[in-house]
Amino acid sequence: MIKRLLPAPLLTAALIVMWLVLNRSVSPGQIMLAVLFGVAAPALLAPLRPARPRIRRPLVVLRLIGVVGRDVLTSSLDVFWTLLRNRSQPVHSRFVKIPLDLRDPTGLASLAMITTVVPGTVWCELARDHSALLLHVWHAPDEDAFIAHYKRAYEKPLLEIFES
Repeated sequence: MIKRLLPAPLLTAALIVMWLVLNRSVSPGQIMLAVLFGVAAPALLAPLRPARPRIRRPLVVLRLIGVVGRDVLTSSLDVFWTLLRNRSQPVHSRFVKIPLDLRDPTGLASLAMITTVVPGTVWCELARDHSALLLHVWHAPDEDAFIAHYKRAYEKPLLEIFES
């Protein structure tokens, strides 16, 4: 009964505090409205919350963070130097279709965020059956090498984290 009334107690407390801060009042009426809002909003929206993911390999998360950090730095420098260099060397931007083994919704969301964070890559489309995704890549002279790197650096660790 309590879990249905307060599915997210920390969110309830945060909403109550935010209500009072935004209204700059601790009058009895504002406190009643804050509690009503703080309890009702999470209870009514609880069915929309995704299931909590189960992280199976937390150490792989740390390794993935390091890989993404390194790729963000190297991609930033690549994009910067490509913009500054002589225009005689063309940029090999293209759309790349990457076959996916990852099916977990949280894993796919994480993959989307990683793709968005790395400069030079844009997530364009995910197949309805989640079997492939389409990326636009700023500079990929060798499409097969890019696909191999993407799957090895990002998809494989996410498979270990969420699906193994």
